Amino acid sequence: MTNSRLWPVALFSALLGGAVAVVLTVVIGIGGTETTTVVQPAGAPLSTPRTASDGVVLSARDIYKRDAPGVVFITATITQTTQSSFGMPSTQQGIATGSGFVIDREGRILTNAHVVDGATKVTVKFGDAKAVEAKILGRDRSTDVALLKIDPSGQDLQPLRLGSAKNVEVGDPVVAIGNPFGLDRTLTTGVVSALQREISGLNGFQISDVIQTDAAINPGNSGGPLIDSTGAVIGINSQIETRGGTGGNIGIGFAVPIDTARALLPQLEKGTIETGYMGISGRTIDASLDELKLGVKTGVLVIDAYPGQPAARAGIRGGNVPAQIDGQDVAIGGDVITKVDGRVIKTSADLTNYIASKRRGDKVAVTVIRGKKEKVVTVTLAARPQTAPGNQTQPTTP
Repeated sequence: MTNSRLWPVALFSALLGGAVAVVLTVVIGIGGTETTTVVQPAGAPLSTPRTASDGVVLSARDIYKRDAPGVVFITATITQTTQSSFGMPSTQQGIATGSGFVIDREGRILTNAHVVDGATKVTVKFGDAKAVEAKILGRDRSTDVALLKIDPSGQDLQPLRLGSAKNVEVGDPVVAIGNPFGLDRTLTTGVVSALQREISGLNGFQISDVIQTDAAINPGNSGGPLIDSTGAVIGINSQIETRGGTGGNIGIGFAVPIDTARALLPQLEKGTIETGYMGISGRTIDASLDELKLGVKTGVLVIDAYPGQPAARAGIRGGNVPAQIDGQDVAIGGDVITKVDGRVIKTSADLTNYIASKRRGDKVAVTVIRGKKEKVVTVTLAARPQTAPGNQTQPTTP
């Protein structure tokens, strides 16, 4: 996209050498109080009978009353040592603020990894209550998901219900609750604008099957929930499109599917993220690929199988015919992955989440379509590297 830029939507201010350099002003505590703002455009009512997941359709008001108490304001203190212009080490300290939401009564909270990345101290705040310290249990820079833990003693925790993004459709109504520009527990409404988008994680790996929404998302919304019309969380608000602007909302926001976070919870709780890795880039097969006549309606088209990586060593092939898909230059003609260990793979997220549940050295049976023939290859997984290989323009899947 020309002159466009995706912004993580945490809110940052920095303290440099004793002087405060405000990158984005944190508007909070004006007049000694914090305010809750509810913005509900008339064009996005939540009374449609079509729901993103099974359950009773709720109004935005009902969703807010039920879910807002479980949304928290996160403050992360970040200290970094860098090289000054004179070659001397310089310590920089800053504050990042964002959002998160409670997922159980034991005090676990989901948020974005970029909200707490590099943090030396993290606190969370429920509305006007006193801030409490939180521990980072684990974070995954590849999917931009982090899990925090607070002491539940004395807290009236109201967990949000985790849904699924698998049955979400374009046009489904959604609400976002978070803390844009420090305005705690702000609600905005909108719809699912598109599906199967891809955004970059902190380490360059692509996050697949991301939900695009026009619900207003701004700096400070990072880590907050995207909620369907039944009140269930379907995504974690993460980035916004700015078209080269200053980082404000222009009606294009992106949420990491909650299914991705859910798949990582066991590892996040242990604090160690060790996931399997195939070494491919791929794309979910959808209607935009119909003209390729792949012979299947679902699965993952392999764009590239990186040389020397597990998939390539097992004989999985990437594309070799230049083409354009959604304005991007890609190579087509590669294998189509339809199953892994007998599990049907419909999307890139299905593949990513399953491979992420494996470890280095695990063997998986990958069913691929090559031309009109189906074959099964055995892939011995590697550990996912710390950063994505190369300067990639195509999404790195698992």
